[in-house]
Amino acid sequence: MNFIEKLTSIARKNNSLLCVGLDPDPKLMPDKVGIFEFNQAIIDATSDLVCAYKLNLAFYEALDDEGLDALKRTIRYIPDDIPVIGDAKRGDIGNTAKAYARSIFTNLNFDATTVSPYLGFDSIEPFIQYHDKGVFILCRTSNASAVDFQALRCEAEGGYHPLFELVALKASQWNIYGNIGLVVGATYPEELRLIRHSHPDMPLLIPGIGAQGGDLASAVRYGADAQGEKAILNSSRQIIYASPEKDFAQAARRVASSLRDQINSYLP
Repeated sequence: MNFIEKLTSIARKNNSLLCVGLDPDPKLMPDKVGIFEFNQAIIDATSDLVCAYKLNLAFYEALDDEGLDALKRTIRYIPDDIPVIGDAKRGDIGNTAKAYARSIFTNLNFDATTVSPYLGFDSIEPFIQYHDKGVFILCRTSNASAVDFQALRCEAEGGYHPLFELVALKASQWNIYGNIGLVVGATYPEELRLIRHSHPDMPLLIPGIGAQGGDLASAVRYGADAQGEKAILNSSRQIIYASPEKDFAQAARRVASSLRDQINSYLP
């Protein structure tokens, strides 16, 4: 089963477009709870409510050996029918890109990852060669400074277009194996609507609906495809840090359940 099939299957089974970001920060976690134990409790509390889990590698790498051990144990612990996205934002050329892809897909066994398109096709190709894995290309990211480059108007295709539109166009041209998706933030709803209209069949990873303040209704209506699928709406801090106390897992479940139901209420 490839990434898209796995995503579609669990989204229908759990009736969910919600992705929970497992981004451990000891400053926000309850006292005396280890990284893996924290993730384990969140997974146990939410696995019937999600379409995916997303792990941002930076949070694990920053915690040295303990973090990397927890990363590997977390990936193994997540139920096999739930896709796991490695949010790595890799982007390099030649053998370096091949090594990144091998690390993420073979060594760590992620089902999908995020990549940067800035270096062009040869930095993306080693990832898409893993035909059963998902590759989400950064397109219109959720952060405020995304406008520094992504909104720049560039001459191409007989006119001038924002750079993020050209990234999406290139991604669709590179999508020869059907395993490429786009990262488009909920904080830019009009751009999200434009991308979905132009690329109706591509899966979209949509961050920014929680602590970053993206509008949930717009993210759902503009992000989902015509069948109400292929949108992965990620929330991290809003869910996993719903409580700083021992009831953190129960609190996470309450927020995740409410958010899943809100998302479904906005589907056409």
